Amino acid sequence: MTRLPETTSVICFGEVLWDIMPTGPNPGGAPMNVAYHLQQMGVKAHLLSRVGEDVAGDILLNTLKSWGLSTALCEADAAYPTSEVHARVGENHEVTYEIVYPVAWDFISYNTEAASLLRRADAFVFGSLATRNQTSRETLFRLLEESAFNVFDVNLRAPHYSPAVIRQLLHKTNLLKLNQQELELLTDWFGGGITSEAARIGLLHEQFGIGEIIVTRGSKGASYFIPGKRLDCAALPVEVADTVGSGDAFLAAFLAKKLQNESAETALAYAAALGALVTSKHGACPPYTTSELDTLLAGKEKLPVPAIKSA
Repeated sequence: MTRLPETTSVICFGEVLWDIMPTGPNPGGAPMNVAYHLQQMGVKAHLLSRVGEDVAGDILLNTLKSWGLSTALCEADAAYPTSEVHARVGENHEVTYEIVYPVAWDFISYNTEAASLLRRADAFVFGSLATRNQTSRETLFRLLEESAFNVFDVNLRAPHYSPAVIRQLLHKTNLLKLNQQELELLTDWFGGGITSEAARIGLLHEQFGIGEIIVTRGSKGASYFIPGKRLDCAALPVEVADTVGSGDAFLAAFLAKKLQNESAETALAYAAALGALVTSKHGACPPYTTSELDTLLAGKEKLPVPAIKSA
């Protein structure tokens, strides 16, 4: 696989945390997952976040460093702890999550070093969860003015979002990634009475000026939209270990190939392949090599070649 030039870099903003699972704690957070997979794909990823001045924060940062991630922009907080998300398994194996509040990443501050690096970066990745507290929200909106290419991974987690803030973020977005349920929810907020997917996508293009939109559908694949064009890509059939972080891997692979100036068709195929590869392993950030991805892509009968349609 072709490696990206050293100058290619992406800043991922938002939550880093410990997922407290019944089987034990795992590093987590969508921005962290995207950064990990970007790094695996050859893109220099910088994580802009905040952890507590505690043992949990020290272990988390050391883990990220062992993965090759830059933590220079991860602040330390003396007042608030490193974030935890508690998973609870109920009847019929249903899992619910408690995202503890407030925690260190709710207080990410604006600093000139991060802003300077962002102005030189190729992309800025963020989600909605980091807007739940005023401090991190205000920092995010300041940074969105510094970035040349803003990538919004919607990632709604109730009750930590509001339509008003989502609207503001959409106006700052160049590339939008969301799932089918989020697409319907957002366009119901801002359109009303829309039933067709084409009309929902058209609303986001026209009302917010978003140039590129990715809609993920799990085992049913994904679609990529620009005004007047749509690409559909099937999911690769793999034996599922778990689906944690597969959407983050999908976004990272798409963005990496886009920054490598590959076609949208190629970027979408790589995204589907990496999403499948991660799904076949346990955890959001499993160890793997790019040769594993190449091997998966080399199976031509399994490669989900995107179909081009008129939007």
